[in-house]
Amino acid sequence: MVSDIGIVRANKYKIKRTRRLISPLTIRILAVNLIALIFLGGGVLYVDQVQNTLMQSRIDELIKDAEFMAGALGETATDDPDTTELLIEPAKNILIRLVNITKLRTRYFAINNELMIDSRDLNINNVVVENTMPKKLGIRDFWEIINREVYLVLDKIQNNREGLEIYHELEDEMATDYPEVLTALAGEVSSRVRRLDDQRDIITVAVPVQRFRRVLGALMLSTDTGDIYASVQDVRLTIIQIFCVSLLITLLLSLFLAKTIVRPILKLAHSADNISLGEKSNIPDLSSRNDEIGDLSRSLKDMTEILARQIDAVASFAADVAHELKNPLTSMRSAIETMEYAKTEENRQKLRAIISDDVKRLDRLITDISDVSRLDAEMSHSMMQQVNLTALLETMIDIYLTTQKDNLPHLHLDIKQRRFKLRDGNSAPYFVLGLEGQLGQVIRNLVDNAISFSRKDGNIWIRMKRRNNMVEILVEDEGIGIPEDKLENIFDRFYSERPKGEAFGKHSGLGLNICKQVVEAHGGEIYAENRMDDEKNIIGARFVVLLPLADN
Repeated sequence: MVSDIGIVRANKYKIKRTRRLISPLTIRILAVNLIALIFLGGGVLYVDQVQNTLMQSRIDELIKDAEFMAGALGETATDDPDTTELLIEPAKNILIRLVNITKLRTRYFAINNELMIDSRDLNINNVVVENTMPKKLGIRDFWEIINREVYLVLDKIQNNREGLEIYHELEDEMATDYPEVLTALAGEVSSRVRRLDDQRDIITVAVPVQRFRRVLGALMLSTDTGDIYASVQDVRLTIIQIFCVSLLITLLLSLFLAKTIVRPILKLAHSADNISLGEKSNIPDLSSRNDEIGDLSRSLKDMTEILARQIDAVASFAADVAHELKNPLTSMRSAIETMEYAKTEENRQKLRAIISDDVKRLDRLITDISDVSRLDAEMSHSMMQQVNLTALLETMIDIYLTTQKDNLPHLHLDIKQRRFKLRDGNSAPYFVLGLEGQLGQVIRNLVDNAISFSRKDGNIWIRMKRRNNMVEILVEDEGIGIPEDKLENIFDRFYSERPKGEAFGKHSGLGLNICKQVVEAHGGEIYAENRMDDEKNIIGARFVVLLPLADN
C-alpha cells in the first residue's frame, strides 16, 4: 500500500511539467522582436503619401508647360488683335517645336469644341519600333513578375485607384468628351486623373488659349504616370526587401537567443525536478556565463548544497537525539528490571532514585531539543530589528542579581563607553541587527555555563566593547578552564565537558551549540579560549562573541 502511494506521488511530480513542442518563452521572444518589424513592414502602406505628392508636382509642372505653350500660341499664331481663332498652320509649327522639348502629347480644341491639332498626327520624332522574339524568362524577368504582382496586391489593399474614371481613346474627339477642356474653354485651368491600365494613370491638364483675355480655344496636355508609380514601387519593394532581410535576421537571432536562454533554463528545471523526485542529479554548472542564467545556476547550486547540508544536519540531529534519548531509557529499563531482584528497601530506593534522575534527564533533553527545533523556525521566519545590546545586558544581569543573588558567584558587568554621545550627553548604546530573544538566550546560556563552572564565592565578568566594526562580548569565569584540544568540540551538539565529581546527565550539551547557531545566523562569530596568568597557568575560561554593529 505504501509503495503504491509512493508511485502515485512520483507520477504526480513527473507529469507536473509537460514537454512542449515550442517553448512559450521562445514565442514571446519572437513576438517582442517582431513588433518593430511589423511597424516597418506596415510603413509600405503609407508610401502613397509620397505618391500623391509626386502626382501633384507632376500636375503643377503640366499646368506650367501648358500655360507657357498656350501663351506662345496666343501671341504668335494670330494675325490681328481682334481675331477669334488661331491660325492652324503657324500653331502646328509652334507645337512641333514645343512638343519636341516637352515630350508631352498636346491637343488643341477650337472654341467650337472641335479637335484642331493633335501632336500624334504631327511628324514629331518618328521612331522605328522593333519587335523582338520572345526570350526565355530569367531571374530579372522573374523578379519583374513578382514586382508587378506585389504592386497589384498593394494597390488593391490601398484601394486608391478604384474610384478613378477609366481613360478611353476616341476616334473623333470633341471638347465635350473632356470636362477639363470645357472648363478651359470657359477661361479656367483644369486637370483630371484617369486610369490608363492596371499599373498606370493618365494626367490631363487643360488651359485656355487667350489673346488679350479673349479665349481662342483650349490646349490639353496629357502624360502617363508610369514613371511615378515605378519610383513609388521601387521604394515599396526596397522596404519589402529590407523587411524580409530584417525578418530573416530577426528570426535567426531570436531563435539563437531563445536557444541560449530556454535550453539552459529547461536543463535547470529538469535537474530540479529530478532532485525533487529523489533521483540523484546535479544542477548544471552554468556559472561561467556572465548573465542572469549563470546567477540562477549558482543560486540553485548553492541552494541544493545548503538543502543537502540541512538534510544531513537533520538526519545527524535525529541520530544524535535518538542516541541521547536511548541512554536514559536504557538506564531506566535496567533499573526497572533490576528492581524485581532487589532484596532490600535500600536497594529499591537507590533504583528508584536512578529512575527519577533518568526521567529528569529525559525531560531536560526533550526541553532542550524542543528549544533547538523552535530556534530554527524562529530564525528563519522572524524579521530582524535593531537590538540595544547595552540595555539587554544590563537587564539580564539585573534579573540574575534580583532573582538568584544568594546562589550566584559575584557578577561584574563592564561596558566600555562609546566615543560618540547622544543629544542628552549620555554615551550611545551598542546596537546590532537581530532578534532580541535569541540574543538574550545566547547571553543567558553563556552566563549559566560560567555559573556552573564557578565557585559560589568566585567571580564572573561580562564585558562589552567595540572591536573594529563589531561589538565584542566577553564572558569570563574562574573555573577549571577548557582542555586545549576541546576548544572547538564544546560547541558540538550534545557534547558536554563537565568538572570531575559532577553528577552525569545534568546538562544536555545543547546550550553552547544553540549559542553558535544564533551568533552565526546573525553574521557573527563565537569561540572559546582559556584565561592565563603570567606563568601560563589556566585560571578560567573565556567565551568571545562578535556581532556586526548596526550603526557602524
